[in-house]
Amino acid sequence: MNSSVSACFGSLGIVGFVSIGARPIGPDPSDGKSRPSRADEVARAGKPKHCARDSRRPRATGHVTDPGSGDPGAPRGDGALCTEPVGCESCGVDPTVESGVIGAGLPVLRFGSGCPLVVLGGATPVHANPTGLARRAVLFTFRGLARDRRVWLVNRRRGLAADTTLADLAADHATALATAVDGPVDVLGVSTGGSVALQLAADRPDLVRRLVVVGAAHRVGDLGREVLRAVADLHERGDSRAAYRAFARASTTSPTGQRLLGDLQWLSEPLVFGRHIDRSDWVAALRAEARFDLGDRLAEITAPTLVIGGDHDLAYPAALFRATADGVADGRLALYPGRGHGGALADRRFPRDALAHLSRPGRRGSRDR
Repeated sequence: MNSSVSACFGSLGIVGFVSIGARPIGPDPSDGKSRPSRADEVARAGKPKHCARDSRRPRATGHVTDPGSGDPGAPRGDGALCTEPVGCESCGVDPTVESGVIGAGLPVLRFGSGCPLVVLGGATPVHANPTGLARRAVLFTFRGLARDRRVWLVNRRRGLAADTTLADLAADHATALATAVDGPVDVLGVSTGGSVALQLAADRPDLVRRLVVVGAAHRVGDLGREVLRAVADLHERGDSRAAYRAFARASTTSPTGQRLLGDLQWLSEPLVFGRHIDRSDWVAALRAEARFDLGDRLAEITAPTLVIGGDHDLAYPAALFRATADGVADGRLALYPGRGHGGALADRRFPRDALAHLSRPGRRGSRDR
């Protein structure tokens, strides 16, 4: 679902991307500002080594690269990290943020200290690193994790085919992980990203050490599927205002609330994501999630898994959260009373529960330099 979009507007909590322990990442194609290049100092970084969770908290490193022409779609291949100071001291995390691309053009935003954590977020209108208000919301949302982990928020690549599946998206992330880390890594998926994370854990158990799924399950509920298909159809017809109102059906049952929330998101979209955006990748991801059902493969997931959800989630009934946790080999459920879709991410218990699960003794994972 679209928890990241709604979060930008203050309703569902912002989430949109993945994280991995890193070899040097490419420059950020979504950032058009010109900066001096220092790729030679960054290129010495290699794959992170295996590590158990330890007390070392390395500070973010890296240097800014020259973004070239500033064309958001133009590839840039000097392979260096982009480091950008962001005034997020109020978030309680390291204000140094690294922005770039990995794998087959997956946008990545990296911040925080500690062992690496892969974060797969919700569907977003554009597949690019967040900037401005959206970036501040991302840093604030994940501040609790970033105090203890090196968070990599990675979005999906651009140019998705209309018939893209979540297995295709998981394969993109698997390719990036396999080339960027040594050994399995911890993965946390939110909303749409939670579905992708489950697919990744089933397809490539060798890459996932521990798994946290927030606001997602082995399939979307009936209302959620109806909403996803309606939103995709409306965006394709160019009626984005109606699409946002349809999305709000996953947040409230009140017709008035749906209109107000949908209109707020529609009016805020240009401030968060810019004007005249191409929503084709978003539509492809929404349709892929509507078709997703991993119920018959849950037993193939060997990574210890924590499912976190709200018992008032309109897109994912609590029974789906329970079935997902029960279906994996080593699954647990944290169900937050009174929380809706995206509300679990905003709950104060979320970072505590997620970090406690990730720090349980188990498979050794990768380490970020």
